Amino acid sequence: MSGPRLNIFPTRMASTTMKIRLKGAQTGHSLLKRKSEALTKRFRDIIKKIEESKLKMGTVMQVAAFSMAEVNYTAGDISYQVRENVKSAQLRVRAKQENVSGVMLPSFEQYAEGSNSFELTGLGRGGQKIQKCKETYTRAIQTLVELASLQTAFVILDEVIKLTNRRVNAIEHVIIPRIENTIKYITSELDEQDREEFFRLKKIQTKKKEARAITEADAAAAEKVMEEVEGGQPRDLLQSDQDTDIIF
Repeated sequence: MSGPRLNIFPTRMASTTMKIRLKGAQTGHSLLKRKSEALTKRFRDIIKKIEESKLKMGTVMQVAAFSMAEVNYTAGDISYQVRENVKSAQLRVRAKQENVSGVMLPSFEQYAEGSNSFELTGLGRGGQKIQKCKETYTRAIQTLVELASLQTAFVILDEVIKLTNRRVNAIEHVIIPRIENTIKYITSELDEQDREEFFRLKKIQTKKKEARAITEADAAAAEKVMEEVEGGQPRDLLQSDQDTDIIF
């Protein structure tokens, strides 16, 4: 048979096994195809969200930069006060996982922990601008966390989709054709064996008929010889009757 196939001895059990494997390969191909489509759909949604988040990030960072400039103009440099008052991070990030068609995608979430350690900063002047700047940078961090979550999911989905598509193509163009060629090979070999067996049985029947004909011919010839002998009535040399005397 043309095309690559598995190296297997052609039997009916092997044919049944190959048909089961073909069914499993087709089912796996269908499942992986649907998985690839679902992941691709989610991948496109993430790309759209990344684009929106990047635009939003640019706007938020621009507002935050202007807000920091206003703080520096109003209250002066407050970096030393922040360094003295802030001992640990108030905004923290925790990771969760989301299952998308069997793929675990990380999702980052921002949350606040602890109290405002520099709430009295700018009490003399610029307190309103400092609070506004803080809120602006909080929104910027939130947007940054969302963007990081989307980017991480983007990278993971990209690798998983490539791997899934390679598996789909391998099953569709390599495994299934190879199993189908193997089934065709086994079927052709079994058909050839059936034809050989039928021819062998026919030859055996022919030989038996010839042997039977020869036997019948020999029996008929022997029977004919016996009939000829019985019709001539030959003298039995072993009979006990006395021979007639001959007088000269």
